[in-house]
This record gives sequence, structure tokens and C-alpha cells, in this order.
Amino acid sequence: MVRIRTACATLALVGATVGVAAIPAGAAPAGAQSTTRATTCPTGWGSLAKTDAGATVAPLTNVRTGRHTCFDRMVVDVPGAGSGVGYRVQYVDRLYQDGSGRQIPVTGGAVIEVRVTAPAYDPETGAATYPGRVARPLPGVDLTGYRTFRDTRFAGSFEGETQIGLGVRARLPFRVQQLDDRVIVDVAHSWTATG
Repeated sequence: MVRIRTACATLALVGATVGVAAIPAGAAPAGAQSTTRATTCPTGWGSLAKTDAGATVAPLTNVRTGRHTCFDRMVVDVPGAGSGVGYRVQYVDRLYQDGSGRQIPVTGGAVIEVRVTAPAYDPETGAATYPGRVARPLPGVDLTGYRTFRDTRFAGSFEGETQIGLGVRARLPFRVQQLDDRVIVDVAHSWTATG
């Protein structure tokens, strides 16, 4: 009698296991499905210099950063410039200030020099329009928790061009976009296609 009960219990247990295994994964309740999916990130940006020959006399007023799934972003705001803001963004061994040639230390595994062809001052009065101080971190920018960005340094504004140093974790692919009144620099978290 004990053997029959043991056999019945074993069969019931095997039947329950087979029954659960036969339920398709898609049949699980929506809340029970895993929410950790790999994000497909853009690739092909490369790490070579990116340039645009535009120029403006509209002054730069703000620099801000943001974190995204696939990249970290820096935005340079130039109100009133429209789509005429030029730039040169490139990796450099060291950041040197225009005019003086002074080296400005930037922390990180690699340094990106961001040059925007817009002054950080009012061209008519010479009054500063951006509160950055040479060789100091960018005001209001906190890089805590960023995956790629490590440091920012204001290098000054000379002859209508503003220069910024961006320290990043390593030499990674980046892109530059020029939209109305701003220049956007995105630096990828990695060379792979997932975030």
C-alpha cells in the first residue's frame, strides 16, 4: 500500500512539472516577464574629428549635460544663432587654451576638445554671457553617475570661438549635431551595439 501511494505521489509530481514546463513563455502574466532587454544602440559614429564651418556672433549662454541609455550628452546653448553655429570636436592628447597656449588639465582616459564658433561674451560690450572660469569645471554641470563623462573644463573664449575640454572614460565613438540654437555632442558608452 505504501508503494502505491509513493508511486501515485511521484506520478502527480512529475505530471505537475511537465504541465508547468509545457506552458509557453508568452503565456506568463505581463508583470512576470523580464524587463531587462538589451537596448540596440547606434553605431558607426567613429572617433575622428567632426566639423561644421558655420559661425555666429550670437553668444553662448549655457552648457548642460545629460545621461542616456547608450551615450552621455553635452549641449551647448547659443540662443538666437539658429542653425549657424559652427564647431570642431575632436580627441586631443592635451587641452591647450587658445591665445595663451596654456595647458589645461582634464581628467579622464581621453580628452575631447569642443570648439564652438560662438563667443561666451557679448560682442558689443565684452560682458560675459557664460559664467565659466578658465581651467575650472563647467558651472552647474555635475557628472556624478555618468558612464562615459569624467570631467569638464572651460578653456575660455577667444576671437569669437569658445573652447571646452571634455574628459571621457576612454576614446569612444561620438557624434555632433547642430540643431537650432545649440550644438550637441553625444559620446557612446562603448563601441558595441548594446547599452
